[in-house]
Amino acid sequence: MAIRNILTEDDPTLRKISRPVTSFDEHLWQLLDDMKDTLIKADGVGLAGPQVGILRRLFIMNTGEDEMLEVINPVIMGTQGTQEGALEGCLSCPNKWGEVVRPQKVIIKAQDRFGKEFTYKGEDLMARCICHEYDHLEGILFTDKAKKILGPEDVQEG
Repeated sequence: MAIRNILTEDDPTLRKISRPVTSFDEHLWQLLDDMKDTLIKADGVGLAGPQVGILRRLFIMNTGEDEMLEVINPVIMGTQGTQEGALEGCLSCPNKWGEVVRPQKVIIKAQDRFGKEFTYKGEDLMARCICHEYDHLEGILFTDKAKKILGPEDVQEG
C-alpha cells in the first residue's frame, strides 16, 4: 500500500471530467487500496480518483466504523429531500469550509472492484459525501457551490 499525494484546488486536473473505469484488474485494486490508506491518513470521509491525479470515475468513502465503500462508475439514480446548514470541507481545499445545499437521501448504482453492479442508498452525511465525490468526477469543487467560503479564522472548534 502507498499514500498518494492529494491534489489541491489550484491543480487543473481537478477541473476535468473523469472517464469510466473499464479494467477491473490488479492496477485498479492497487489504486483503491492506496486511496483507502490515503483517506485514512488524511482523516477524511471521501476521496475521488481525480483528487489523487487519476481521471477515472471512482471514489471511496468511509461509511463509519472504519468501513470503506468503493464506488466505481457511479450513476445517481435518485435524490430526495434537502439538507443545508452543515459545513462541508474537502481534502483538496485545505482550511476552507462552506455551506452547500445537498440532497438528504441519494441512491446510486455503481460497480465494485470486480465490476459487479450494486446499489447504495446514502442518507445525511453519506448523501452529502456521495454528491461531493460525484462532483469531483465532473470537475466540480464544493467551493463552486458553496454559499460562502469560510477559513480557519471563521470556524470555531468545539
